[in-house]
Amino acid sequence: MSTKKGGIHPMTWTQNYDPMGSLLMSTVVALIPIVYFFWALAIKKMKGHIAGLTTVALTVVIAIFAYGMPAGMAVTSTVFGGFTGLWPIGWIVINAVFLYKLTVKSGQFDVIRSSISSLTTDRRLQVLLIAFSFNGFIEGAAGFGTPVAISAALLVGLGFRPLFAAGLCMIANTAPVAFGGIGIPLITAAKTTGLPVAEIAGVAALQLGIMGLIVPFWVIVAMAGFRGAMEVLPAILVSGITFGVTMWATGTFVGPELPAIAASIVSLVALALFLKVWHPKSIFLFADEGQEKKGTNVSYSLGQVIKAWSPFIVLTGFIIVWAMPAIKTAMRTLNVVIPVEGLNKLVIQAAPIVAKPTPYAAVYTFDWLAAAGTGILLAAFLSMFLVRMSFGDWIRLYGQNLKELMYPLITISCVLGFAFIANYSGMSATMGLAAAKSGKVFPFMAPILGWLGVFLTGSDTSSCALFGNLQKITAEQIGVNPVLTVAGNATGGVAGKMISPQSLAVAAGATGLVGQESEIFRYTLKHSIPMVLLISLMTYVMSLMM
Repeated sequence: MSTKKGGIHPMTWTQNYDPMGSLLMSTVVALIPIVYFFWALAIKKMKGHIAGLTTVALTVVIAIFAYGMPAGMAVTSTVFGGFTGLWPIGWIVINAVFLYKLTVKSGQFDVIRSSISSLTTDRRLQVLLIAFSFNGFIEGAAGFGTPVAISAALLVGLGFRPLFAAGLCMIANTAPVAFGGIGIPLITAAKTTGLPVAEIAGVAALQLGIMGLIVPFWVIVAMAGFRGAMEVLPAILVSGITFGVTMWATGTFVGPELPAIAASIVSLVALALFLKVWHPKSIFLFADEGQEKKGTNVSYSLGQVIKAWSPFIVLTGFIIVWAMPAIKTAMRTLNVVIPVEGLNKLVIQAAPIVAKPTPYAAVYTFDWLAAAGTGILLAAFLSMFLVRMSFGDWIRLYGQNLKELMYPLITISCVLGFAFIANYSGMSATMGLAAAKSGKVFPFMAPILGWLGVFLTGSDTSSCALFGNLQKITAEQIGVNPVLTVAGNATGGVAGKMISPQSLAVAAGATGLVGQESEIFRYTLKHSIPMVLLISLMTYVMSLMM
């Protein structure tokens, strides 16, 4: 396990991507934890934290006994992942859900509900406004679990069933993911591969611009059926066309930072204005809702509406400020950076994942101020004054929120622990190498590899970092433009976001479905697979033209 080759530290361990001596058998072994997790959620219907704990334990065993990873490194990488799950991911969830609960506790959500209903009481149109457009804006500005936590909680507050709210937000959130967090997935892909970020962004913008046209229709069909979608087709077209065209234009001519934000804002404003002059012939409500809901909204003044929305207005301001490159850079100077003892640069990545043996860094960053969750907490603190809540009530509500989110936090920690052990042991790379063996059909497989990467890591950014170089190397070997496969990794990953265990835990925590992650998974899986296949087909067709 240890080696001194090339002057490498004698306590290092080099990854072996084919520990079984057959890539097929090694891939089967690497897939065991994933198959188990699918079985635990979809068939056995285990609670999320139980499925997570058992999956991570199984993965550690395979890493040690099948991949030959030193036990200390295996455990350390898992704990490293667990802490990353708590911070910054868990930190975002805690404060995003708290901000929503603050509006409910203060009574302001009644006003928010009325203000949305004044635009439309139709549930389909509310989904377009919140789950697609508003959700996309939060994804573009913050990413990393924030959009689903906020938007799903908003839909629940409006009266959506929690499972529906979580599932619809996760489906609707696909289009902007590759440009989320101010374009960080594509920026990471460019840094990992050395390819021009503008070219990667252009390909991704075209593919996700097309998906932006499709997703609004897709999510409404999932909600209300084909006939229900056709009844609001004009609104779907306004939402989708404005989103898709803006994303394509911004990604092609501006760069990777703004497409999701710009597309979401244009789509939200266009749809809101359109609903001032157009209404569907019939109002869609859920089966358990009475038709008497129509036209029964209490009238509030503009000042009352602004006050009610003020926590989310302040949140938007904080997210924008936190995302500004200059501000972000300044805040990062205050980060506490901790190299992980016993792991940092002691695992050696090998070819063909990397061009030459490369130490795998393991550094935990405690970005106490720069983290998006801190911005959300500060927004919640300022909102305490805006909605006139006492500090005592604020603290008590925060404590209650922490208690309710205990199990989702355990799930998130387990999921990130699984992702980290899969990456540091080389299991993820084994699956990537197997996909790369597909030869001339690799462009079709490239998005599926990105989809798998997001499922494994919970992040399109991490998926691009994990498989980006492999995508480039394989494309060059088969004579395909590597920009296409690298971009395909990012765009395919957007469909994996809705079934990622990390996303499931976030959605469950935001909607009160703690322990029912399996139900969300079963709902989103049937949408995730056809969506990634559609992106794969799109990528393959483009490979024949580029």
